Amino acid sequence: MSKVFALNEGFYSVDQSKQFVPFDPQIHNPKDRPASLFVHVQPFLIELQNDLILLDTGLGFKNEKEELLIHENIRKHGYLPEEVTKVIMSHLHFDHAGGMMQEINGKWEPSFINADYFIQSDELAFALSKESKSYKKEPLEELRRYSGLQLMNGDGWITPNIYFEITGAHCPYHQVIKIQENAEQYFYGGDVMPEAHQVISKIIAKYDFDGRKAMELRDQYAKQAIAENWKCLMYHDHKNGIVEFEEFERGIRIKNSSFSIE
Repeated sequence: MSKVFALNEGFYSVDQSKQFVPFDPQIHNPKDRPASLFVHVQPFLIELQNDLILLDTGLGFKNEKEELLIHENIRKHGYLPEEVTKVIMSHLHFDHAGGMMQEINGKWEPSFINADYFIQSDELAFALSKESKSYKKEPLEELRRYSGLQLMNGDGWITPNIYFEITGAHCPYHQVIKIQENAEQYFYGGDVMPEAHQVISKIIAKYDFDGRKAMELRDQYAKQAIAENWKCLMYHDHKNGIVEFEEFERGIRIKNSSFSIE
C-alpha cells in the first residue's frame, strides 16, 4: 500500500507584492492586512513501491536552523530528502517551486540531489520569458543545467502508474498528475484544484489565467474522482489535505478528509 503525507508549510497572507507573510489566525487580524489573500501551503510526499515522489516543493523557506522547511517536513515523516526519486511540478509559480533549488554559498543547487525533476517544457520557457512576480528566474536558470531535469511535452506517462495532463487554466501550461498503485488512485490538481471549498462552491477565482475554465475543470475532475474512487490532494487547503468527494442532492461535498495515509 502507498503512503501519502501533506507537508505543512503554514498559513500566509499575500498581497499585490506577491510576498508570502506568515499569518497565524490566533494572533493576527486579517483586517490589518487589507487586499490580501490568505493561503495555506502543503506539498505532498508519496511513497510507492519503487519511488518516493514529491508533488511540488513549497516556498523554499527555511527554519531557524537554516534548513529548508520541506526538508524538515520530510524528515518528520521518517524519510531523507536524499531518498526522493522524483519531483513532479504542476507549474513553476514560486509558492510551488521555491523549494526545488536552494542557495548554498551563493550558488543555486538542486534541493533533491538524487531526484529527477519533471517539468513541462513550455512552462519552463514561459517562466523564463515572462516578467512576473510569480516566477523567480535565477534558480530556474540554474535548474536548466541540472542533469536530472526531465522536460515534458503535452500529456503522457512518466511511469506506467504516473500520468500527467496539461490543463492550462491557472497558468497557460499548468498540469495535473494522476498516480495509481494497486487499488489506490491519487489526483493532484495543483492550482486547478487547490482547495475543497472551491470545488463545492464552484468558485471562479480572479487570480487564474482562465478562471471559468479552472472552475469547469474542478467540477469535471471532482466528478471523475467520485466515479473512479480517486483521493484528491489539495495544496492550498488548511482544513483538508487528502480528500474524497461524494455527490448528494445539492451537488458535491466532502466524504472523507485526512492529512496522511499510512
